[in-house]
Amino acid sequence: MAGTVEARLAELGLTLPAVVPPLASYQPAVRSGVYVYTSGQLPMVDGKLAVTGKVGAEVTPDEAKELAKTCALNALAAVKSAAGDLDRIKRVVKVVGFVASASDFTGQPAVINGASELLGEVLGDKGVHARSAVGVAVLPLDAPVEVEVQVELVDD
Repeated sequence: MAGTVEARLAELGLTLPAVVPPLASYQPAVRSGVYVYTSGQLPMVDGKLAVTGKVGAEVTPDEAKELAKTCALNALAAVKSAAGDLDRIKRVVKVVGFVASASDFTGQPAVINGASELLGEVLGDKGVHARSAVGVAVLPLDAPVEVEVQVELVDD
């Protein structure tokens, strides 16, 4: 039975996806004590990237912001795989977002707002976090955006 976090996702018209399988030698998420650390999550939908390219060139900032939301949703699925239940999230501690950027693109924070805003909508005050938004030359599979999330769980 879905808990309150998944009920909130449903209210927002979102469904928690299956965990994206690793593209190399790593786990989608690892739990250490009361913390869960996700690997970088790409904007995969049904096993593939809907969009590729650099933000500010082939991908618009608005498209990239939507893709960052998809990354955050994939990150929540990864957190659930390690924590067992999204209702165990005490708070999101940190979000790190990477934006594959055209050489003159400087709007990385606005792109990663897509992930931050989704976490806030879904988790309320528990979704408030520290964050980095970094421009990079290229990401795996030519993805425009990648997001990793660190969460603290309630004690067992």
